[in-house]
Amino acid sequence: MTYPITKRGAEMLKTELHKLKTVERPAVIQAIAEARAQGDLSENADYDAAKERQGFIEGRIAEVEGKLSAAQVIDPSTLDAGGRVVFGSTVDLSDEDSGNEVTYQIVGEDEADLKLGLVNFSSPIARALIGKEEGDTAEVQAPGGTRRFEIVAVRYI
Repeated sequence: MTYPITKRGAEMLKTELHKLKTVERPAVIQAIAEARAQGDLSENADYDAAKERQGFIEGRIAEVEGKLSAAQVIDPSTLDAGGRVVFGSTVDLSDEDSGNEVTYQIVGEDEADLKLGLVNFSSPIARALIGKEEGDTAEVQAPGGTRRFEIVAVRYI
């Protein structure tokens, strides 16, 4: 199974992986060595904490490597979707009730951050937008009821 991710998202994962391997992993190995030097490991809280941290780091390394190996990296600036909303596109919306304008980019799950306007492609708002074009209306099932958004612009940046 491929895992869609934007070019920026893939770079973020590569940076995290590099940090885990070059900073976090050596630091936890050092912490384990120091805890071992203290003697009896059976009641050594520092050793237990370091081993637990090591397990987390190794698990995260495996997870990030797996995601990167299955990643389908999409560069939004190279998309030619004919004005349709697709993965990676940036969409300017107008809330039909309030008139408020918002901008979202449709991204992979690791990149999603609503505060930054980055929405997961499997979220209700993204699913409502994908396939639509400028001028279309998207209906989104929100906790407070159905919200309607007019698509003001679709950009590939």
